[in-house]
Amino acid sequence: MTTIKTLLAGSVALFCLTSAAMAADCKVGLTMPSLNAPYFAAQVAAVEKAAKDAGCEITTADSQSDFSKQINEVEDMIAKGINILIINPRDQEALVPVVNAATAAGVKVVAMDSTLNPKANFISQVRSSSDENGRLVGDWIAKTMKGTPIKMILLSGNQGNPGGLERRMGVIKGITEAQLVNEGAVNLQILGQGWGDWATDGGLKAAEDLFQAHPDANLVVGENDSMVLGAVQAAKAAGLDKILFAAAADGQREALAMIKDGAYGATGLNDPDLVGRTAFDVAYKALKGELPSDFPKEYFTPADVISKDNVDKYYKPDSVF
Repeated sequence: MTTIKTLLAGSVALFCLTSAAMAADCKVGLTMPSLNAPYFAAQVAAVEKAAKDAGCEITTADSQSDFSKQINEVEDMIAKGINILIINPRDQEALVPVVNAATAAGVKVVAMDSTLNPKANFISQVRSSSDENGRLVGDWIAKTMKGTPIKMILLSGNQGNPGGLERRMGVIKGITEAQLVNEGAVNLQILGQGWGDWATDGGLKAAEDLFQAHPDANLVVGENDSMVLGAVQAAKAAGLDKILFAAAADGQREALAMIKDGAYGATGLNDPDLVGRTAFDVAYKALKGELPSDFPKEYFTPADVISKDNVDKYYKPDSVF
């Protein structure tokens, strides 16, 4: 007679075989432009968890801000037999040939977060709407500073990054539109732009230089929270206490905590966990043949401006990011 113990042993063995088969059939490559910013680390954690939950093997690579290194990483992954590639591209043009090569090799490619030239052959680009988040933040800034001439310092990520361009132009558009509607004229002066490479240390250094040149600044806008957090440190060190701080996107835990305390103005919603999980889900469904044929090549997660009015909705003290 077959015992329960035997049946259980057989079920466990079958589960192990099934899991092994799933892993063998699903090999994921994840390549990031950098891990300097907490946002990128949170994206990695989200994709890795989603892949492992689906029973997939996953290999993660950090290109360390070098697009040629990222190209080599993708080539190595293709050679090792991945069938899913999640890529957060360092450069929208330089990565196109290797993405095309991956697709030609049968790999399901999904771009995540940073923009990739849509002419490349990939399934979809999953990201938050840089333009809409930026516009909402800009609108909030204009309403908050109504009646005060805006003297803005701008902190950008890296030169040539189209996502960064969309973010800053979204904020500028939001400010100018709101000022025109509410005040009848635009009163915005951009005093200077610094490059912080998306990191807190980079934002700190760029802000130090800009504050020295423009001590009359009353607004700092960054293309992500990490750089603005660096600017907050620089302002404190310089004794500047009448500055409004805002980011076009992210929602980093430390920034949200400061928003709750009133030390930071607002940021745009760019949840790395949601972006990462969605990117994997799209690629995994494509691998299984379950993705709708009309799935858009550019997919946006919801946009919002996070301020003191709604920060409790988004603040998670134990969040990775």
